[in-house]
Amino acid sequence: MSFSGKNSNEKWQDIVKEVQFFVNLKHENLVKYHGCYIKENTAWLVMEYCIGSASDILEVHKKPLAENECAAICHGTLNGLNHLHQNNRIHRDIKAGNILLSERGVVKLADFGSGSMKVPANSFVGTPYWMSPEVILAMDEGQYDGKVDIWSLGITCIELAERQPPLFKMNAMSALYHIAQNDPPRLTSSECSNEFREFVVKCLAKVPSDRPSAEALLNEPFILRQRPKNTLLNLIERTKSAVAVLNKANYNRIKIMIADSEDGPVEHTSPTKKTDEALWNDSQDGGVDMIDVETKRVSVTSRGSNTSDTSPTASSEDDSNSLSSSADKPVFFTSPVTEKQVDDNRFSTLRPAQFVARQVQEHQGSDAYREQLLVYKRERQQHQKRFLQIEQRQQQVMCEHRKLLEREFENQMHLFDREMEKLKSKHRQILEQSSKESINEEKILMRQLKEKQEEEMCFVMNQLKANYKQAKQNLKKDEQLKRASVTSSQLREQYADQQKIQEQQTAFQHKIMVEEELRKFKKNQILKRQAQQKEMLFEELNKLQAQKDRAHQMLLHHHKCTEELEFSQIKEMHDLRLEQQKMLHATEWDNQMEYNKKAELDLQKKHLLELRQRPKNLKAQEDRVKKQFRETCKIQERQYKLLRKQTLANTPREEHQAVINKFEEDRMRKFADLGSQYEHSISDLLQKQKVRLDEIQLEELNGLRAQLKQEQDMLITYQTRQSTHLKNHMEKELQDLQDRVALRKKLLEERMCEESTRLQDIRQDRLLGLQNKHQNELLEFDGYLRKNSDNSSHLNNVASSGSPSLSRSFNQTSPRNSGRNFTAPTNRLPNSSRESSVSMSNLQQTNIFFNPQNDDTTHNASNFTPLRTRENRNGNASDRRSYIDSGKR
Repeated sequence: MSFSGKNSNEKWQDIVKEVQFFVNLKHENLVKYHGCYIKENTAWLVMEYCIGSASDILEVHKKPLAENECAAICHGTLNGLNHLHQNNRIHRDIKAGNILLSERGVVKLADFGSGSMKVPANSFVGTPYWMSPEVILAMDEGQYDGKVDIWSLGITCIELAERQPPLFKMNAMSALYHIAQNDPPRLTSSECSNEFREFVVKCLAKVPSDRPSAEALLNEPFILRQRPKNTLLNLIERTKSAVAVLNKANYNRIKIMIADSEDGPVEHTSPTKKTDEALWNDSQDGGVDMIDVETKRVSVTSRGSNTSDTSPTASSEDDSNSLSSSADKPVFFTSPVTEKQVDDNRFSTLRPAQFVARQVQEHQGSDAYREQLLVYKRERQQHQKRFLQIEQRQQQVMCEHRKLLEREFENQMHLFDREMEKLKSKHRQILEQSSKESINEEKILMRQLKEKQEEEMCFVMNQLKANYKQAKQNLKKDEQLKRASVTSSQLREQYADQQKIQEQQTAFQHKIMVEEELRKFKKNQILKRQAQQKEMLFEELNKLQAQKDRAHQMLLHHHKCTEELEFSQIKEMHDLRLEQQKMLHATEWDNQMEYNKKAELDLQKKHLLELRQRPKNLKAQEDRVKKQFRETCKIQERQYKLLRKQTLANTPREEHQAVINKFEEDRMRKFADLGSQYEHSISDLLQKQKVRLDEIQLEELNGLRAQLKQEQDMLITYQTRQSTHLKNHMEKELQDLQDRVALRKKLLEERMCEESTRLQDIRQDRLLGLQNKHQNELLEFDGYLRKNSDNSSHLNNVASSGSPSLSRSFNQTSPRNSGRNFTAPTNRLPNSSRESSVSMSNLQQTNIFFNPQNDDTTHNASNFTPLRTRENRNGNASDRRSYIDSGKR
């Protein structure tokens, strides 16, 4: 196999592929591989030697094989195919030319150049007449498996039973169209058994899944039928004998031609006749149906050497005789083995030398047709390669597109997290600022209250001093009048005690007032803080809603972008398929037109040859008519002489001259009539021959044109079917894509609705939680307030009941009751002071809950839930990310 010249890289890859295919295959029914050697630009494969193929046997005997012989060949073929299929290999070129026989009668499968080492496959490979429908339509309708070899085996069975496969008289390209769209072929011979017919029907099932496997076919009745063990050996021996007869006949014919050229045509007729008789007798003895020497000049070729093979190695190595003589060897005039030569069967063959020479000549003459098929195959492979490249590129673009969208969404989520964190930080700053302001306002309030209480205390003290001065003046007057009831020291002690009691009462009143003002202030601060928390919660929830809306908009935008990309990609693929189908149809039509021109040109050459040979035929026929005319003239002459002699014998002598003249006139007249008949016969012969030749040629031309028109119609039907199928396939793909997009959008919208509903629920829960928290804070504050109020009321009641005069004095000297006189009681002051101190202690304990130093805890608890981590905000980031993931799915 040569790998030089045009497409050398592809040829080399094909060689490597073939070697890799069967280098490790070891089975009785597979040709054994011995090695591969490269010399210059040619690879030499060394394989097990076989004596010939089943196609060679058909051509030698020129009649179909017996059913037992077909069953034996199919049995070995199925064993080999079963081994290949179990090892995930497909032969893809099963035919009689690739089914070889060894010297021991073992069936061997050969020619693995079209094989596939992966299952399923979708390449357009094989020989057209033996191709299965799924191989022809593989690139358009899907993939195939080892069942294609079962179809080819069924066609091979018809080939063995009828000497040629179905549609063999048809153009190879037209045969492809016919196989793809018509019903499977059947055995036409009436001599075939029902078992054989059923076997072929099972092998040629139109649907691949309906075909049995090679292992199942081994159990068919046709394969298991009883037959002699030496069936193939007997067939090989009979074929060898026939090959020896053919080789000897060819040798004798050439020897006669050489003798004629040397000796001249002196004794040509007799030796030729004897030679023809001898050859006929030899043919009968050898069991071969032979014809005369003139007929043997017609080319007889092996079906296995069919040049319509589209396998990669078809141009460099013949499929049917991969183990036979090469075209470079001098096999054209090989003489048969004589009795004196040593009988050596180590390299015996089932192929006559004449067949090899004719096959090489036809193989070289069909280069253009083989190149046409190779171009067609290469174009389909290029289309498939380009389709796969674009498909991979689109997958890569889609993957990058999805990654880009995911990154964009992740960046958006991170931006949302930063925004929310920023908002949280802002809220914490606001609450801290409010806490600081509350502390400052509380300090200011305490300072104001303290200043006011100091003024009131000064006013009370001043009032007491004024009363003391007035009482002292009155005491002096009474002493002068000698009406004084107390002494001045007693009065001083009395007012000292009153001043002390008044100070205590005022201090207690001040404490009660401070507590009341502080409670009001803290309650206002609580309400203010709760309003801030509520406002912040609304702001946070609104922010979450806005972020969720932006995320939904981004998801919808991503969905739209993905949808546009998917539709643009499927449109690109559909345009590519339409373009490829248009190019392929144009190539098929051009090939058909080229075939039509070649067929008409061949017919014209044939007709021209017939016209050139017509003068020779007419000359021979004219000579025959002329010979008949001469013989008739001689007969007439003899009859004339005999009749004249008899007439003159019975006529007087003096009348002899008249009788002679009369006979001469009659003779001339009859010879003139014969001459006119001769000329008329010649003219009729020429006219009839011309008319007959014209009618035959016209009939042949019309028949050829009708056949070509039928093949064109078949091609148009096939292309129309392919276009319709492609259109339906594209519509189905487009509809499937639309359904997927609609389903994806529906799921996305459902998830968006679920997330919105979940956000609303979270919003209500957080608002309700904040409201309950605020109510609990107010209730707790009011509980402390009521408790402290009860304590203060109890102290007031105790103080009032224990020293009524003190209360009156306090009321009279109070700034609010100035002008009123009161007396300062001297009892129960320590207890009152002690109870007051306890009450203030309780108030201080109450103030611990509202201590501004603890506002951080309060502020942190001001959110709708306890302190939440970053991941838990807004239903946490994982919930948000699960949304886009589910939407994209």
